[in-house]
Amino acid sequence: MLAFKPKPSSLRSTFSGTALRPPPRLYGVPVLLSFSRTTRSRPLVRAVISDDKAVESAKTSPLDQKHSNGSSDSSSKQVKAVVTIKKKMKENITEKIENQWEMLMNGIGRGILIQLISEEIDPVTNSGKSVEAFVRGWLPKPQEHDNILQYVADFTLPSDFGRPGAVLITNQHAKEFHLLEIVIQDFDGVPIYFPANTWIHSLNDNPESRIIFRNQAYLPSQTPPGLKDLRREDLLSIRGNGKGERMPYERIYDYDVYNDLGKPDKERDLARPVLGGEERPYPRRCRTGRPASKIDPLCESRIEKPHPVYVPRDEAFEEIKQDTFSAGRLKALLHNLVPLMAATLSSSDIPFTCFSEIDKLYNDGFILKDDEQRKLGDNLFIGNMMKQVLNVGQKLLKYEIPAVIRKDRFSWLRDNEFARQALAGVNPVNIEILKEFPILSKLDPAIYGPPESVITKELIEQELHGMSVDKALEEKRLFMVDFHDMLLPFIKRINNLPGRKSYASRTVFFYTKTGILRPIAIELSLPPTPSSNRNKYVYTHGHDATTYWIWKLAKAHVCANDAGVHQLVNHWLRTHACMEPYIIATHRQLSSMHPIYKLLHPHMRYTLEINALARQSLINGGGIIEASFSPGKYAMELSAAAYESWRFDREALPADLIHRGMAVEDPSAPGGLKLLIEDYPYAADGLLIWSAIKEWVESYVEHFYTEPDSVTTDVELQAWWSEIKNRGHHDKRNEPWWPKLATKEDLSGILTTMIWTASGQHAAINFGQYPFGGYMPNRPTLMRKLIPQETNPDFEKFMQNPQLTFLSSLPTQLQATKIMAVQDTLSTHSPDEEYLGKMNEFHSSWINDHKVLQMFDRFAAKLGEIEEIINERNKDIRLKNRTGAGIPPYELLLPSSGPGVTGRGIPNSVSI
Repeated sequence: MLAFKPKPSSLRSTFSGTALRPPPRLYGVPVLLSFSRTTRSRPLVRAVISDDKAVESAKTSPLDQKHSNGSSDSSSKQVKAVVTIKKKMKENITEKIENQWEMLMNGIGRGILIQLISEEIDPVTNSGKSVEAFVRGWLPKPQEHDNILQYVADFTLPSDFGRPGAVLITNQHAKEFHLLEIVIQDFDGVPIYFPANTWIHSLNDNPESRIIFRNQAYLPSQTPPGLKDLRREDLLSIRGNGKGERMPYERIYDYDVYNDLGKPDKERDLARPVLGGEERPYPRRCRTGRPASKIDPLCESRIEKPHPVYVPRDEAFEEIKQDTFSAGRLKALLHNLVPLMAATLSSSDIPFTCFSEIDKLYNDGFILKDDEQRKLGDNLFIGNMMKQVLNVGQKLLKYEIPAVIRKDRFSWLRDNEFARQALAGVNPVNIEILKEFPILSKLDPAIYGPPESVITKELIEQELHGMSVDKALEEKRLFMVDFHDMLLPFIKRINNLPGRKSYASRTVFFYTKTGILRPIAIELSLPPTPSSNRNKYVYTHGHDATTYWIWKLAKAHVCANDAGVHQLVNHWLRTHACMEPYIIATHRQLSSMHPIYKLLHPHMRYTLEINALARQSLINGGGIIEASFSPGKYAMELSAAAYESWRFDREALPADLIHRGMAVEDPSAPGGLKLLIEDYPYAADGLLIWSAIKEWVESYVEHFYTEPDSVTTDVELQAWWSEIKNRGHHDKRNEPWWPKLATKEDLSGILTTMIWTASGQHAAINFGQYPFGGYMPNRPTLMRKLIPQETNPDFEKFMQNPQLTFLSSLPTQLQATKIMAVQDTLSTHSPDEEYLGKMNEFHSSWINDHKVLQMFDRFAAKLGEIEEIINERNKDIRLKNRTGAGIPPYELLLPSSGPGVTGRGIPNSVSI
């Protein structure tokens, strides 16, 4: 591999091959120096060639160029590079001392070496020309950003040097630094931008220089001759060799299976199967290369909090996100909250016995009695999750009232609210049209019993007030949320877990002529047993007290199933896990100067980091998800089973709606799609966002791919799509449904699906978790008891106190409080969130293309218009799923948001 390294002789003469350390006499003393900037008449020009050697056209060292006296050659030009570095906002005393020393070294030209690489080639070497210089001198700090520092480097370029197209950066400090950008000023009267937003590793960690390209997008065939070697070499350095354990400073992207969820070395019961492979297909994750576990060589050894799981260096959270998430939220929450609550509640973990105990979580707060626990609690939470107040010397953790009961605390009891949340709740992606009777299972009848549902035509017609089932099917008024086939294979194992009782559920809804969706029947199934043929139970709402309470229990079981499928399938699998291979392939196969890389880059932010944290603390064996959701230790196996029916082509919103029968193609309708239920907020608002993304992507692709064969001849693009299918989703590689990548239309469709998944789809199913799930009776994540039957001894207890039976079936106080805390964390926007259609001020120079910037401005304006449309819809009294007494408006697909738990806002990426 070709490695770009600073000139050894220059480094030896300057640094004697060692990293600089601050002398003790300078500790704590601010040093400011001034220097005259002079150059030699013959600057160093080196041609980068593939054998890692250089041909010098002038025998002059970089220091000679910067410090020698004499006037410049009349045929040369002077240019200045401004280097912008972002420092930490909060520094301890050691970091402050180190930074003072680094500032000194940078200021006097002893810390950062920059090589400018021309887009033109040297005719002798057939490679790009190069001139290098050390960064030196300071510029005033931008007043609005105290943590932003700028330095300068002066270059003298020969007249035939050409336009700089890349920079090589060598960091000779002892530690990494965060480079925002480099700007070459005064080059033919216009600045040249090299956007970076990247960590530059220390020479001590890796001798190779970092390559940063200017903000000009090039297809591979358009790459300037002087940059071709660098383009190839940068991609090779990112791919790595697939060997060894990855180091924190590396930026290597590679694939691996999910073999790090269990803890076989710690406890046999915490061993978990490998996800990914023929037995349990699954998307691939980012490889860390950790050693195998001692007990099971197929599993990777664990690294436990607070030690970080490897992600490529630039994928890690930035400081604001770390403050919001790590110090104040999930990491601290998972480290300290669970044992803290366990000790405070009681060692026995008791159920709620009355609704007022649940209300106290919002009204009175949660008392922490132990002094040490109070100290831990001081820094556990920020934002809306728990308002910390002092009361009689005791710390209270007070939950915000969730939006679903904020205006109407009894809304969750009503059938119409239960149905409304299938269209406008946090999981609005499982409802489908009911096409025919009888309802049939596709599971093996030899194992799971007769395939026919016990929801019959006669039972349905009793709820239709004179309409026949055939008429209702013809008018497309019957809908269903069906978890039967997905869950039934797991029910026996789940019900053998302590404190877990579940059914496989089906729920049938009727869409009235007044535009109201209402549930009319619920089927709950258990696996057949030799002693009992009756394994399917059907419930309707009824009118007497007993039937009413049993109906409530049936709805709670449906909600628990819905919560599990939402979290493990629609949220984790379909957004988090399935996006990860796209991100890995994009970095490995598309150069950062590729236009498609530039398009996708905002939609990859933080995803690998949040997924790594999830593997460490959420979806791992014994983690929060297993402790808090019905499937327990089988949670990720259920997720893998669901992946077997996953299809990329159905992740496009229009395709998903058509597949579920919730929409039909209609060229006369906006977006070419007509919804069967017009008042379907997720779909109606989602199609607006989808259309805006599609229009932006199509115009972008059309701009860069101008020839009929430009897609098929793009070698990087074809390798990218091939790798996504064959490595990232390896277990699906032979499926016939993968879209082809031959035309601009193919490419636009693929990219629109990816961007929608990362932005709108994830926002719709993530940021409502606390607003809807923060009140446990509305959306329990597990059930602890089956519904009592008349022949069951518990039936008499139910008859005497149905409220207690209901509450004791829900999660315990500890389980409820844990999941409320996690749902709040996952529903929170960080202050540094980057939203769809918005441009980070530090990334404003992302591309040097005026037409593309105009297209982006139109996209942003379109999203602004959509926000106004959604706000107007939320005021339309005809739309009952958005408006009405106590009904919260549907805002999950409003593009903008502030920080905190807002129940709105579409981030660019899966960032939480």
